[in-house]
Amino acid sequence: MSKNTPYTYAQAGVSIDAGNALVRAIAPLARATRRPGADSDLGGFGAFFDPKAAGYNDPLLVATTDGVGTKVKLAIEADGHDTIGIDLVAMCVNDLVVQGAEPLFFLDYFATGKLDTGVAARVVSGIAEGCRQAGSALVGGETAEMPGLYGDGDYDLAGFSVGAVERGQQLTGEGVGAGDVILGLASSGVHSNGYSLVRRLISDFAIDLNAPAPFDPAVTAGEALLAPTRIYVKSLLPVIRTGRIKALAHITGGGITENVPRVLPKGTRAVFDTASWDLPPLFRWLRDLGSIEGAELVRTFNCGIGMAVVVSEDNVAAVTKALEDGGETVYRIGRIEPAEGEVRGCRVTSAAGAWGYADAWDASHDA
Repeated sequence: MSKNTPYTYAQAGVSIDAGNALVRAIAPLARATRRPGADSDLGGFGAFFDPKAAGYNDPLLVATTDGVGTKVKLAIEADGHDTIGIDLVAMCVNDLVVQGAEPLFFLDYFATGKLDTGVAARVVSGIAEGCRQAGSALVGGETAEMPGLYGDGDYDLAGFSVGAVERGQQLTGEGVGAGDVILGLASSGVHSNGYSLVRRLISDFAIDLNAPAPFDPAVTAGEALLAPTRIYVKSLLPVIRTGRIKALAHITGGGITENVPRVLPKGTRAVFDTASWDLPPLFRWLRDLGSIEGAELVRTFNCGIGMAVVVSEDNVAAVTKALEDGGETVYRIGRIEPAEGEVRGCRVTSAAGAWGYADAWDASHDA
């Protein structure tokens, strides 16, 4: 360009028109997630929420933020943009519900090198679907077009969720003690953790994402690996409000061994037996593909359990029935035992033959 040629933002790689077109495209998606307390349209500088209109008298607010990790890269490679937004919502709202909180509203951040409004609209459509599944309002977000920072076709996501719980009804793990039972709620797949290892296996073993999955020919490998994270909010909230649940742990990065101790009081340990539930075929395939040892498997992947629920022995039957009525698959997977001193720990044991491992193994983590 000559010195006299006027510069424009578009020539630098940022299209304001494309951004405006995206806002127009996603506005109906956001409106479809309206709920009591949130009724504003997209386009303002901020969004109001009225907790009183949502039915709360003296609420504590709970806030979470998360992303989807390198599962985003897999979605880009497999053209699986339609459900990655569900993952984004799930990773935030599942962290809210473990505190006993109801997700109230959600905001997203979408960053890319060059805005493709078609791809972005598909992603936000998934975010709106996740919000519907969680009963949360999508009240706004941010789209950032940053040429030179992201590769061609790449994008990244972040989510922000705020929930509420009436004062005194929050779940903090108080009251958890020896003799309590741990129930496990089935996951829908790998969810959104461990994908750096998943992608390494795909690369090293030249897995065709468009070919039928070796463990399930009814779906492609890409479809199986991109199955969206299960959102547990609507099944858990009614049971939480009965007072029968003592603690919840969302099984995310670090698996069972790292996440369950986060909700236990000092002087307790969670003990799991792998004979309590079957390792799903998807995880068996990943395990066999990478010759992954048992202790590594349970601290990398959810291994079929997306949420751990701690209840007293007396409440096992009632809680199990309520969760199954809410659409969950429930396993009795462990128990709480005393631990010495200030320990908050977790132990996963596996007898020889369980999950297809020839030898017995043990995975422990103390916090």
